[in-house]
Order: sequence, then C-alpha cells, then structure tokens
Amino acid sequence: MPWSYTDYPTSLKNLTPEVRSKAIDIANALLGEGYDEGRSIAIATAQAEEWAERRGKPIKNNYQT
Repeated sequence: MPWSYTDYPTSLKNLTPEVRSKAIDIANALLGEGYDEGRSIAIATAQAEEWAERRGKPIKNNYQT
C-alpha cells in the first residue's frame, strides 16, 4: 500500500515533516521495487535520517510532554 503525506505509518509521526516526506518517498519507491512494507519503512527511515544529518536538518520533532 503506497503512503501519502497525510496517510503514513505511525512510526514516522515523530519525524519532522521534511524528513517524513523524504521517508515516504523512499518507502514508496522501495515498495515499487518489491520490498515488503515493514522492510520499506525501516530502510526509508534510516535513509531519510541520514539524508537529514548530511544536510544539518533536524530529524525529530521536539515535543514536550
């Protein structure tokens, strides 16, 4: 099932919108290549976080609870 910017796995909810968007794009591409959903999410999250780190961008939202 492809994901969208409004319908995405809950594991991506704490990522900043920019990193989440990148992870969604990567995960959808991996799904298109035949990866299963769980593996797609894991790989996409790691790659999106690396992408953000290389650019000095924040990765996670800083929610105060």
